[in-house]
Amino acid sequence: MSERERQGIRIAVVDDHEMFRAGVIATLQPYFTIVGQAADVPSAIEMIADTQPDVVLLDVHVPGGEGGGGAEILRKSQPHAPQTAFLALSVSDSAQDVGSVIRAGARGYVTKTITGNDLIHSIEQVSDGYAVFSPKLAGFVLSAFQGAPLSDGMDASNESAAGGDTVAHDAELDSLSTREQEVMRLIARGYTYKEVGAELFISVKTVETHVSNVLRKLQLSNRNELTLWAADRHIV
Repeated sequence: MSERERQGIRIAVVDDHEMFRAGVIATLQPYFTIVGQAADVPSAIEMIADTQPDVVLLDVHVPGGEGGGGAEILRKSQPHAPQTAFLALSVSDSAQDVGSVIRAGARGYVTKTITGNDLIHSIEQVSDGYAVFSPKLAGFVLSAFQGAPLSDGMDASNESAAGGDTVAHDAELDSLSTREQEVMRLIARGYTYKEVGAELFISVKTVETHVSNVLRKLQLSNRNELTLWAADRHIV
């Protein structure tokens, strides 16, 4: 794609983290035309309808509206901006989050660990009509397109064998806020508190508070137990 063609692609960014949103815009501005940004569901829907971007970079967990986050923005924006393509850009790589936005109509899903160059290339591909996904999400995406139930790696036989425990596991995960789930997944993957803070643009003290809340809610003693808890449920 030529530089002139790339500059003609009109981009909007939807993310509730102001610093991350600003960083993405600063990265993309030399290459694309930025036409809008938003931090919550209602303002995102309004902005997309007003600006008609070619591609929207969309976080999965966005506050406001009816609580549906990125998937809700997709569903409510598409009738007003039918030519707009959506590329999910999220810290989460859970099957549930991937499935929700893919079923809602996203053309791609990449995680926030993506490099600037790869993000630019992904936007070009989505703009050209291609589907773009981080490699490790391929299995989740296939399940979503096939309409299979997404259970973060638990197959039907395991779910049946688990019986009532499956419901309990879901209830435990649901007891965590969106931010606590983000922190929990990063900690379970081996991130340090400082790395979690840098990834989510929050202070180390805030990370410590979230981890303390997660351990308390899940009745766990330390991060090793948390890692085992998350791995057992295939959510890391």
